[in-house]
Amino acid sequence: MKIKKRWKVFFLINGKRRSLTIEPHWTLLEVLRDQLGLTGTKKGCDRAECGSCTVLLEREPVYSCQVLAVQARGQRITTIEGLTRNGKLHPVQQSFIDHDGVQCGFCTPGFVLTASAFLDRTRRPTPDQVKQALSGNICRCNAYVKIIESVLSASKRGKRIRD
Repeated sequence: MKIKKRWKVFFLINGKRRSLTIEPHWTLLEVLRDQLGLTGTKKGCDRAECGSCTVLLEREPVYSCQVLAVQARGQRITTIEGLTRNGKLHPVQQSFIDHDGVQCGFCTPGFVLTASAFLDRTRRPTPDQVKQALSGNICRCNAYVKIIESVLSASKRGKRIRD
């Protein structure tokens, strides 16, 4: 008979401390979606190839399908739900709306979070820098031109992520 060891962990998710008991083999993606109901984080390829599951771990984009939740314990995690503050969209979110940077919307949370982290480090990026920064995210609808326009426009708004 196998004995399952469960872990009691806490995370700082979208600025709020969350404690829960998890299985050691659960990914951060599974915990966010299935245990905490944060379904803005999408399950795409489940192989770190598409970027749909991107979240920010200590302000750095990571594929949550490839991070064990126990590895993220005690750390700051930002999901797409955490960018909106007091009902006001983050400048990158607003820019994606203003410039039609979404089509089906499935990949959008990953792109928005990746772009937000990139713009925290790079104030006035070139189109080539934006392309490089977003290269780990795939849009199946091929909305890349509008996505790049959205990120370039958001860079002019100059607001950073707040944790």
